[in-house]
Amino acid sequence: MRPGRRPPAWVAIALCALLPYSVLAQPAATERPAVEAGWILERIARPAPVSTSFLEVRDSPMLKAPLRVSGEYQRPDDATLVREVQSPYRETTTIRGDQATIAREGRAPRRFKLTRAPELAALQASFGALLGGDRVALERHYTVRSQGVRERWILTMAPKDAALAARVREVALYGRGAELRCIETRPVDGEIQRTLLATAARAATPAHDGAALAALCHGEANAAAAPGGGRNG
Repeated sequence: MRPGRRPPAWVAIALCALLPYSVLAQPAATERPAVEAGWILERIARPAPVSTSFLEVRDSPMLKAPLRVSGEYQRPDDATLVREVQSPYRETTTIRGDQATIAREGRAPRRFKLTRAPELAALQASFGALLGGDRVALERHYTVRSQGVRERWILTMAPKDAALAARVREVALYGRGAELRCIETRPVDGEIQRTLLATAARAATPAHDGAALAALCHGEANAAAAPGGGRNG
């Protein structure tokens, strides 16, 4: 990776994706209190080892339909992150300590130091705090806000680092109870990148267009499949 090159958004997404996805039962209540960021962070923290499947949805004005990339995120130990793409191509990226390795089928592995991509290293460190449920450490790097109720919440994180904030406006996590269903990376310029997880990823079908996939991400009731390709909004 060349100095100054944009860190891949999937790193932040992968670290979030390795949070738990079991839904906590919530007691019935006539008035549901607003969810607190601390409550969310306590429940989505998860130690290694852990893995989860993913479906990344990438949109572009050049595409008639969103590009879908699926596979599995793995965190075998606290120092290692693995992103294994299974479709539409096969590629494995491993980040361990300060070393990253990209192995693609039919090609020689590529290796580089995270010191050559300081923004990538910062992302890895800050999301390590997220995985550990360390709100104090997380808020050193991000402005954290929550909205919704415990049964359906959104946690948004806006980077404080000027270099990262010039590229990424915020990262939004959508969930229900202790289930993290989807992650949106919202760039300053360009299209939103969505990654569906757990039940949301399993519910996605080839018939879902961009609008339907966005509804699945957001946990909306109208997330029905629609024919044809649509734009993510």
